[in-house]
Amino acid sequence: MVYSSIENKKIKDIKKLSQKKYRDMEGLFLVEGEHLVLEAYKSGLLEELILEENSNFKLDVKTIYVNKKVLSYLSELDNFNGIMGICKKISSDNIGNKVLLLDNIQDPGNLGTIIRSSVAFNFDTIVLSENCVDLYNSKVIRATQGMIFKCNILVKDLKSFIINLKDKDYQVLSTNVNGGKNINNIIKKDRVAIIMGNEGNGVSPEVASLSDELIYIKMNKNCESLNVAVATSIILYELNK
Repeated sequence: MVYSSIENKKIKDIKKLSQKKYRDMEGLFLVEGEHLVLEAYKSGLLEELILEENSNFKLDVKTIYVNKKVLSYLSELDNFNGIMGICKKISSDNIGNKVLLLDNIQDPGNLGTIIRSSVAFNFDTIVLSENCVDLYNSKVIRATQGMIFKCNILVKDLKSFIINLKDKDYQVLSTNVNGGKNINNIIKKDRVAIIMGNEGNGVSPEVASLSDELIYIKMNKNCESLNVAVATSIILYELNK
């Protein structure tokens, strides 16, 4: 069977996953492109495969076929390649020893890049504040290049979560360009949590006040600040040494 109408209930239900409220209700989200679909499949999170009719691509998972009109309706890309997937959300309360906390990150590209760097530099868990950009925004997912499937990611109230971390003897560090300690001079503990803040305003004062130490990246005085994804990548690299 090939789905050929955008009025079909099955197709409409899939299309609803482009909206956050339906992703939250169903615990599902969409990915596009062979690479992301394969990463989801390898992680055991691919629930259903959506292919353009006559496609030769195959995976051992429930598959539906659609025509080009339906695929265009479902896709958020200008140049779609005929492969999409419905994936299930998953997270774990087993957070590990290295935790990244993100306070009000708004740019999807920044969040995606940060997720990639977290995997690259061995951070076990990312915790998003409740006012961050939605993790399952399609631009975030594409920017992760599949690393969204390789990192434990939670959404929590940061203040209560940080208090809980401190009760478990985590070292909590927060970035501050005006009063922090050089990241190279930090004495690292086995359990560490680093807080990174909003693109324009940094870490909120109420969240920063819960940290054990403020840190910064030493750089040329002609540069006032770094993009949050770049800064996060540098800090994670340094803490991974």
